[in-house]
Amino acid sequence: MGERTGRYLAFDLGAESGRAILGTYDGHTFTLQEIHRFRTEGLIMLGVRQWDLARIYEEFITALRRCAQEFTPELDAIGIDTWGVDFGLIGQDGQLVGNPIHYRDSRTEGMFDAAFRKVPRADLYRASGIQFLPFNTSFQLLSLVEREAAVLQIADKLLLMPDLLAYLLTGKMVCEYTNASTTQLLDPHTRTWNEDLIARLGIPRHLFLPIVAPGHAIGTLLPAVAALTGIGASTPVIAPATHDTGSAVAAVPVTGADQPWAYLSSGTWSLLGAELAQPCITEESLQLDFTNEGGVQGTIRFLKNIFGLWLVQECRRTWEREGQTVDYETMTREARESAAFRSIIDLDDPRLFAPENMPALIQTLCRERQQPAPETRGQIVRCALESLALKYRKTLRDMDRVLGRRTEKLHIIGGGVQNRLLCEMTANACGVPVITGPVEATVLGNLGVQAMATGAIGSLAEMRAAIARSFATERIEPTDSAAWDAVAGRL
Repeated sequence: MGERTGRYLAFDLGAESGRAILGTYDGHTFTLQEIHRFRTEGLIMLGVRQWDLARIYEEFITALRRCAQEFTPELDAIGIDTWGVDFGLIGQDGQLVGNPIHYRDSRTEGMFDAAFRKVPRADLYRASGIQFLPFNTSFQLLSLVEREAAVLQIADKLLLMPDLLAYLLTGKMVCEYTNASTTQLLDPHTRTWNEDLIARLGIPRHLFLPIVAPGHAIGTLLPAVAALTGIGASTPVIAPATHDTGSAVAAVPVTGADQPWAYLSSGTWSLLGAELAQPCITEESLQLDFTNEGGVQGTIRFLKNIFGLWLVQECRRTWEREGQTVDYETMTREARESAAFRSIIDLDDPRLFAPENMPALIQTLCRERQQPAPETRGQIVRCALESLALKYRKTLRDMDRVLGRRTEKLHIIGGGVQNRLLCEMTANACGVPVITGPVEATVLGNLGVQAMATGAIGSLAEMRAAIARSFATERIEPTDSAAWDAVAGRL
């Protein structure tokens, strides 16, 4: 094991919120201190849903200043992870060309058909290994190509969100592998840009930078950033697994001796999958729409994106707009007290992507399936959680069939760990033990790769061992799988 210690700052941004976490590694375990927490939600301006990059940058500066003033100005490294697919365009003068567009914007409507006219669906999957989601970078860029958007005439380079934020801190442009793998434009075998695919879609090739691996040193802080914040000017900014799920999966506390295991990164989105050495691209994986994304130290994240706690988050947002005061703990308690298996919705319904009123939509989806529409908050949340658990069950079983194996345990990581009811439902629905934790998996994966890059930790296995020593996990055994089997059999 590496003998060095270190202090690292991780910026971890999700679709709802972001935070800056100071991580200290003492050569044995990690400890965490929250520096700053802030909202990241986008805005709609002139009819376009977009990210408020200037405000996010301002929050970064605030976090760095707090770190210097209240904790330490001396850091061994800084790392940034965010969601995937979204990007900013940079002009030849080095300036940003407009705000990055939000993946929930409507500009990709109709882009499946436009893409498949250029590259048949099966060919596109074989070329990229990526699940078909309307917000994939490929479809976002194609929407610009199709309407001959003026921005493409002045754009010189494309920076995915975490690389864009690193650029604002360092002035250096890179494209990190794990996030690049979410674009649907990467060759999953060579792990370089798929030149043929980019050309057939008509996307300008000059936009794409060379790809770097997790652990790459991007550069040091710009002098102006260092002066503004008080953080040491020589502090390196390291590219961790910049895709948040890539960082989260790197932090799953497993050992090489573990039996076949799966992970569920539970947050706004649910990402359920397995860690592989090579991509799995078959006719069956195509039909079931599994994706192959990059991980740390050459691993592949074979997974499926599933609507996650977004369902509950949007319910809460709607109720708050209506004047109700409700927190997640109360919502979960009310769901636990509600009757089981009253109604189940289809989580593949695209209307769930960006509804104006999530509770009303859930009620509508139940009526359409000739089920009782949930009426109370508890019934609505219970419907959402049970539907999620049943979707996890089907996805896990489909994945095991594709991979020719049987998962022995499921690791749930991320903020969704705090929803104990959903974790219990998942264990029962899937019929396997669930190991919950760590909650801060994404941050820990980010910090761990920084520690690997600076030599404090020697490998992914050592990093996972250190995380396992640092944070407790809980094992939840399935206790009522028969009831879930019966429900699944009726659907």
